[in-house]
Amino acid sequence: MQHPHRILIIGGGFAGLNCAQELANDDRFQVTLLDRQNHHLFQPLLYQVATAALSAPDIARSLRAILTRADNVSVILDEVRSIDSQNQVVHSENEAYEYDTLVLAAGARTSYFGNDDWAQHAIGLKCLDDAKEIRRRVLNALEKAERLNDPEEQKRLMTIAIVGGGPTGVELAGAFSDLVRRALKTDYRKIDPENLRVIIIQSGDRLLKPFTKAHSEYTRKRLKKLGVEVILGPRVDQVEKERIHLNDDRWIEAHTIIWAAGVSASPLTEHFDCPRDRGGRLEVNDDLSLPGYPNVFAAGDLVKLNDIPGLAPAAMQMGKHIGKNLFHRKQSPFKYRDKGIMAIIGKNAAVAESNGIDLKGFPAWLAWLFIHLAFLVGFRNKLAVLLSWSFNYLFDKPGARVFSTDCDD
Repeated sequence: MQHPHRILIIGGGFAGLNCAQELANDDRFQVTLLDRQNHHLFQPLLYQVATAALSAPDIARSLRAILTRADNVSVILDEVRSIDSQNQVVHSENEAYEYDTLVLAAGARTSYFGNDDWAQHAIGLKCLDDAKEIRRRVLNALEKAERLNDPEEQKRLMTIAIVGGGPTGVELAGAFSDLVRRALKTDYRKIDPENLRVIIIQSGDRLLKPFTKAHSEYTRKRLKKLGVEVILGPRVDQVEKERIHLNDDRWIEAHTIIWAAGVSASPLTEHFDCPRDRGGRLEVNDDLSLPGYPNVFAAGDLVKLNDIPGLAPAAMQMGKHIGKNLFHRKQSPFKYRDKGIMAIIGKNAAVAESNGIDLKGFPAWLAWLFIHLAFLVGFRNKLAVLLSWSFNYLFDKPGARVFSTDCDD
């Protein structure tokens, strides 16, 4: 009797999950999905957890629950430490996992462009722990400011500096401005939440570089209207505790520093002797296999292929494509179907571009809401997010403003 083909998928994000779903319930395959977290995370809404608009369970779902009916798929909670491609085995700290085909979909991590020591002062936004820590820092700073009588110390506590003017930075800036100027304006007695200073720093000449210049300018004006300070041009060249330095010789004091300036591929890519770009992304063949490794495929944020963006739809399509190729035993090239790009800029405003259709303002905001709701995994998550959004929109009172003070600042 022929043994099932062993497929090991590293990463339960959009790419890994979609690949596993394509191979579900086919007895020809024995699929193992390996992830260091037990849940699939809907990263496009992660910033809303950081800004108290949603709670963590709203945008995450157990991988086991998603794949409960996939009898040939095993989900294992473990962290990969090394990959031995010659012997076709993956090692964690205590286990070894053999494979016939490996699908690498481990995603990306925050990149500090070679200055990893900055991570202790500037937090990125790649996982639920990051989002909850950002929320804790901001809300805890407001609580501290409420107890103080020193205006300078209050100003420092009530300053948020966001490094990076891409979609994540823009969405964080707009959401924090909305949070304090709408939701929290009547909650404090000694401080005025409208004095919260939100600064977004982009080293280029405009925000949202992948978008048109018109949308970039609209975004800048919209953020300015929300009270966000936009700094274009200078780049950050030093990060210290509660302050950052720009290369135009300016220091900016900020209690909360958020790094949204870049990402790099998972360090697992370093285990393969094939071309990578500066961010560590693997330069793959047209069918998403690795050059020189015909039984190893890569998908998602760690892939460089024809300028395909690091977006959720691209990762989903890559995972499905690999799964279909394995299912049909073929090597057809991957063709990316561009679904467009979107970014939200606070309440009632967004920008969207798709196949020659440009939207901005309220219509783009509505489109953003419906599309993100549609892509959420699981009916429970869709319903929870819809109810939270509806309540927040009607009453300007987000319900996820709970944080723990057990951790050190």
